[in-house]
Amino acid sequence: MVAGVFTARWTFPTLLKGTGYVFADLMQKKHLIVWALLAGALWAVANTLTVFAIRDVGLAVAFPMWNANALIGLFWGRVLFRELEGASGKNIGKVVVGAIAIVIAAVMLGFSTIHGGSMGQHAFRGIAAALGASLMWGTMYVPYRKAYLSGMNPLSFVTAFTVGELGTVLVLTLALDGGLHSSAFQLFHMPGVLFWLFLGGFVWVIGDLFQQFAAKYLGIGRGIPLSNTNQLWGLAWGALVFGELAGADRQHMLLVIGGSVTMILGALAISTAVASAKENSSTNEAVLRECNRYGLDYHRTIMAQAGDEFGGRDERRRWWDYVIVLSATGIFLALGLRAVVPPLAMDFKWVAILGVVLVLSLIAGGLSLWRRTRFC
Repeated sequence: MVAGVFTARWTFPTLLKGTGYVFADLMQKKHLIVWALLAGALWAVANTLTVFAIRDVGLAVAFPMWNANALIGLFWGRVLFRELEGASGKNIGKVVVGAIAIVIAAVMLGFSTIHGGSMGQHAFRGIAAALGASLMWGTMYVPYRKAYLSGMNPLSFVTAFTVGELGTVLVLTLALDGGLHSSAFQLFHMPGVLFWLFLGGFVWVIGDLFQQFAAKYLGIGRGIPLSNTNQLWGLAWGALVFGELAGADRQHMLLVIGGSVTMILGALAISTAVASAKENSSTNEAVLRECNRYGLDYHRTIMAQAGDEFGGRDERRRWWDYVIVLSATGIFLALGLRAVVPPLAMDFKWVAILGVVLVLSLIAGGLSLWRRTRFC
């Protein structure tokens, strides 16, 4: 899956902006490259911790715990980047209560999947791993926000981010999973499975790109809790496509309904907490601090941070841009031709319905982002 993520993180920036634009942006802000690499490494460590957490306490317990990363991101946004400074008490309440509500809802939805049994003999270790993942992911948003306050394009950031991501995953795999005999390398001998892992990585990257732009334009205090509502979408697929709630009793259904409603209300609370002029002024002061620290042009950075970025920059596609996109397409075609449909019981009517909703949401979100920001 990580290989699919790496491929997608280079393909989409190339497709949307071109490598000339991306590398010019990176070279203008060289000091942020190390932050992007650090963010990628934090993601990889967090993702590895989730594997141990799921092994020891199960997904239902671990997932809500690491979803608390929204609260950690909210904390760092306030302390380091002056987010919510100058906001009205009402807006602060909406964001904080909304973020807490989303975490509580995640806990409810997680426990709705528990059907008896215990967490196992290594519960403490699993809980520690889940909380560690939450801390790593919550802290990962610090480099995000630092880069975007400096005017870096999210597409440029993720291009460097994925190098740290893939490199750290490779190191951790070699260190913790048997070196070159790791089970991860055995997947290359299972061509029927590789396509679905690559596809999962690609789809994940599309969602992550929207999260990156949310972190830039909404801040991590608002953007990250809202993006964590992805659990509702996963619930829809699990319940409607795979029938995971078919045998659920009344108690579990109440947890699902209550958690879903709580999460929706939390998202509504955050989305209605529109930043005031005073709060925007505090953000601009944070931008000025970054400019003074790294010798950046304040006016240019403010324009970039607001989405009016580098209008004169060359976005022409070079021949190697087409090679990158065609190579990624070729990999998918080659893997797709050898893919094997997994023997899972699915309701294909709901697959079609949710698939249409997904594509329409992608088109609507992409067009809206393009009109407002030109993917800057």
